[in-house]
Amino acid sequence: MSQKPNIVFILTDQQRLDTIAAHGFDHMITPNIDALVQQGATFENMYVTSPSCAPSRASLFSGTYPHTNGVFRNDEPWNYCWVKDLAEAGYRCVNVGKMHTMPIEGAFGFHERHVVENKDRDHPNLPFYLDNWDKALHARGAAKPSRVSYAKRPDYDTSLGAFVWEQAEDLHPDVFVGETACWWLERYPGDEPFFLQVGLPGPHPPYDPTQEYLDPYLERDLPEAILDYDLDSQPAPLRALRQNHLTEGHDAVVHLKDPTPEQLHRQRAHYYANVTMIDTQVGNIISALDARGVLDNTVIIFTSDHGDCLNDHGHSQKWNMFEQSVHVPAVICRPGHISPGKTIPELVSLMDFGPTILQMAGAPVPDWMEARTLSDLLFETSAHPRDRVFAEHSDDAILTETRFMTMIREDRWKLVHFVDCEEGQLFDLEADPKERINLWNDPDHADIRQKLIGEILTWRIESARKTQGFVQMLADA
Repeated sequence: MSQKPNIVFILTDQQRLDTIAAHGFDHMITPNIDALVQQGATFENMYVTSPSCAPSRASLFSGTYPHTNGVFRNDEPWNYCWVKDLAEAGYRCVNVGKMHTMPIEGAFGFHERHVVENKDRDHPNLPFYLDNWDKALHARGAAKPSRVSYAKRPDYDTSLGAFVWEQAEDLHPDVFVGETACWWLERYPGDEPFFLQVGLPGPHPPYDPTQEYLDPYLERDLPEAILDYDLDSQPAPLRALRQNHLTEGHDAVVHLKDPTPEQLHRQRAHYYANVTMIDTQVGNIISALDARGVLDNTVIIFTSDHGDCLNDHGHSQKWNMFEQSVHVPAVICRPGHISPGKTIPELVSLMDFGPTILQMAGAPVPDWMEARTLSDLLFETSAHPRDRVFAEHSDDAILTETRFMTMIREDRWKLVHFVDCEEGQLFDLEADPKERINLWNDPDHADIRQKLIGEILTWRIESARKTQGFVQMLADA
């Protein structure tokens, strides 16, 4: 059997930072992810490149920023995916669950794709397709819950997208994806190294755990929503984003202007319980690797594409640059190679997993990649950490009142710039970790504001220089 490590890349959808007990969030129940944390390394400051599903994932799987690869919305086509480089390096490449590619079931270098997409796709503007979960539900004579069916409930307008999964547990999308991944590990007869990407659809809304997982959270002390903020200090595009959510529900979430403490607690209980359901599937995947006899030669990565505000700052879901949207959990475990219980405080970008995986697989890393390997930080070998991280969003169907939003995080500072708005955001994350006080117009912080805006300009210029090879590769394709 090959000594190249197998790689299992578990990517959840919309999982915020405060969702793993071993990271100090004792309201959570996550024993299996906790074990990965204890046996592996945690990136404490992992930031996404975009607070939305497809842009974040296209960036992750190309090693380039959205402005380089051109994917700003969920319906824009992907033009490169480094999975093909893994396949060329001798890996069996398999996707089970969500990747949010476009085309939805395109190969993108995988030998097999067993696609499961968003929980709620029941909207007339979304493309029609039947994924593996749709087919499983149909085969069992079950109807998939969606905003259309949930809207018939008398509590739909007051539930904030939180509902109990009432069908068979094995038909829940996170259970279905987890069990399918385990089934593949049990059945696949080959002995070449494999790359198994497991895309769990939760805890993206609807927030839909089974009652068994929900019950422990209903009476639990949970983090309270950040509500002591000044809405008028938020830039106009974000005020418009909030109004969009109040006017039209997305993903079966009816956003409310002033939810009660009970409604907020209930929403969070459902969300965190969904994470615990996911934790069970992580444990099952680890057990399946062990049963296959490959656990000791497998790299396991656990992270998410972006987070969820859960009413923090008055916002629903994401599409903004608050910490709850752009700062995500990230853990990597490889027995005998990565020091157990290691914490890495440096700023890193989610797309940095791309070259890291390629290096571990012995595959070449393209020199035009804007992503940087995490190996130096993991193994403390001549590390040159990032001084700053960036995220961006543009031309979105929900964030409609700006053409382009950019975030820079450097040291203690975070700045959010809008290309078409004189307003913006500037936070001192050391003095104000909950981002309550916007310093954008504070004359005492004018110099740091201008410095960070200048850093955005420099980054975009350097990005254009760095990625000439990527542009030429696409032109030659």
